[in-house]
Amino acid sequence: MVTRLFRALRHRNYRLFFIGQSLSNIGTWLQQVAMGWLTYRVTGSAFILGLVAFCTNFGILVLSPFAGVLADRVHRQRALMATQALMLGQAVALTLIVALGRVEVWHLVVLALWLGVAWAFDVPLRQSMYVHLVPDRADLPNAIALNALIVNAARVIGPAIAGVLIAAAGEAWCFALNAVSFLVVMAAVAKLDWRHETTQSHSGWWASWVEGARYTLGFEPVRTLLILLAVLAWTIAPYSALMPIYAKDVYGGGPSTLGLLLSSAGVGALACMLYLAARSSVRGLGRVIGVAAVVCALALAGFAYLRVLPLGMALLALVGGGLIMCAASANVILQTITDDRLRGRVAGFYTLAFLGVSPLGNLAAGALARHIGAPATFVANAALCTVAAVWYWRALPRLRKGMEAAYERLGVET
Repeated sequence: MVTRLFRALRHRNYRLFFIGQSLSNIGTWLQQVAMGWLTYRVTGSAFILGLVAFCTNFGILVLSPFAGVLADRVHRQRALMATQALMLGQAVALTLIVALGRVEVWHLVVLALWLGVAWAFDVPLRQSMYVHLVPDRADLPNAIALNALIVNAARVIGPAIAGVLIAAAGEAWCFALNAVSFLVVMAAVAKLDWRHETTQSHSGWWASWVEGARYTLGFEPVRTLLILLAVLAWTIAPYSALMPIYAKDVYGGGPSTLGLLLSSAGVGALACMLYLAARSSVRGLGRVIGVAAVVCALALAGFAYLRVLPLGMALLALVGGGLIMCAASANVILQTITDDRLRGRVAGFYTLAFLGVSPLGNLAAGALARHIGAPATFVANAALCTVAAVWYWRALPRLRKGMEAAYERLGVET
């Protein structure tokens, strides 16, 4: 069981990548929790909280499809070093500004935009590298699931550490530790045995983008999965951006309460990723996505008006688990059915659908919460997500046929 769960780690390149990403994801969550708490502490505004979250992912919204074209045309190892260096610079700048007590709202907005631009190029690069980090294609689903596993382990560890660290020493220490984590990633990436040359494209950038867009929009399984992910990103993902409101105003707590709430969502996500990593086949993941979408919508609606912290934490575990199960399972399917030469471009559209739409959802949720309150906002979003899940379930029989045909064409064992 354990051997099957971690089978992708038998590949050296993936082991290096896995170690670096494990520490980096903890650092990312340290920064994300500290950024949310700092913003709400300085401004006391739900709208500004949503605005900063919007800016963090705005670059992904605008640039990720074009970043996917770049990922299919560049030396991915060198490009990844560049994106990590950009994020390191952002974390250092944030550390210094906060440590010196010079924080203003425009600082938070500009630095959030900086991070978002770097992320826009970083995510498609990483998503398109798996096939080279894990030469045995049979281990590709496990590699993607293990990456999601460490991301969600960090969702448990990072917020818990951040809550204690903010209360004891302030937000600057969270940003500083995040900066250190990027150094670890850069060291791991530098040691990769990278012998894979960039795919040479004889077409221009626009023609390459159009080719990727036609494939993404024209192949129903890909198109439907990305639409569902976009709805989830708009409706469910904003729960984390508005969680400081619940921690402070609903539960009457502080940074440690915020850490508990976000860690609870991470526990649910971690449990789901353990299940996904232990699966031996991609068969049946389409059904798993449909169930997970319904579960996270209902759990968010149940959490909205709850005032009992332990029960709220349990429901957040279902919200976080359902959301990440949908995203990771869809990523496994997309990476498995996509031809290698289109991998970066499909990864770019995946990034757009899940991470790029999130800033719009955060902004909308922040604005709506200002007028009707966070609980009513969560209920409205949960209702919209449920409608999308029902639509997906009705399309699932057709999607299965398209996926099976793609698996057969690519010689993938299911």
